[in-house]
Amino acid sequence: MFKGIYTALVTPFKDGKVDEKALVALIRSQVEAGIDGLVPVGTTGESPTLDCEEHLRVIEITIQEAAGKVKVLAGTGGNATQEAIHLTQEAQRLGADGSLQVAPYYNKPSQEGLYQHFQAIAKKVELPMILYSIPGRCHVSIEVPTVKRLAQACPHIVGIKEAGGDADRVSQLRQAMGPEFTILSGDDGLTLPFMSVGAEGVISVASNVIPEPMVAMVRACQEGRFFDALGIHERFHPFFKALFIETNPVPVKEALHVRGALQREWRLPLVGMHPDNLGQLIQVMKSLELV
Repeated sequence: MFKGIYTALVTPFKDGKVDEKALVALIRSQVEAGIDGLVPVGTTGESPTLDCEEHLRVIEITIQEAAGKVKVLAGTGGNATQEAIHLTQEAQRLGADGSLQVAPYYNKPSQEGLYQHFQAIAKKVELPMILYSIPGRCHVSIEVPTVKRLAQACPHIVGIKEAGGDADRVSQLRQAMGPEFTILSGDDGLTLPFMSVGAEGVISVASNVIPEPMVAMVRACQEGRFFDALGIHERFHPFFKALFIETNPVPVKEALHVRGALQREWRLPLVGMHPDNLGQLIQVMKSLELV
């Protein structure tokens, strides 16, 4: 259902507020580049710092600008189950195609707690749900047996964004879940190896800046042209690495600012890059003729 290349949209800010004009321009450029879908207000969209009204407004704008041309997978997860339920119900009302549900962060639930959290959300909506396992940020992984248990109990839990950095886990998931369950890479640099063992696409940070190459790489993998995909991966791998010199989404917003796409603005506690790291990012971009 949710296969291919999905852009984890940044949230542009200007003078402390969501920069709706820059957001619309970014969305339009993504659609024109041929991506399969958009993911507003996920980690890359600085969701922890948006209030509820802003969060839903970003989803609304994304749905309006997508206009049915690409799918919208709204980031509506959270570490409070009732908040996640509310956001997901509102995303469904607004017309999202699905929701991305991150594992609760900071409170570090057990596997039973994760099961009950996601099941509680699924019971309240009909929207297709993609789980999001990212232990590097949440300090808890949605383990394979928990994923399987959830998919069996909740038919509209249809996939997972896997950001644990382990291709073997993709193989484990594919064997446990069967061919109908969607597995998406959560890491640009692991898209190629993940797709080679059963993932079906990526929720990409890099595609905010380089959508066309990311589309080409994913399409090549989908068509079994892994040698062609490898050429794109090798060319842009330094950029994939540079986007994580510091905490995402700081570098990707710096890169977009350098290209004139948005203001150089984040919300505390995020701040701009250290000058040395920014210089390294710009040097990589220059080497790839991105600036």
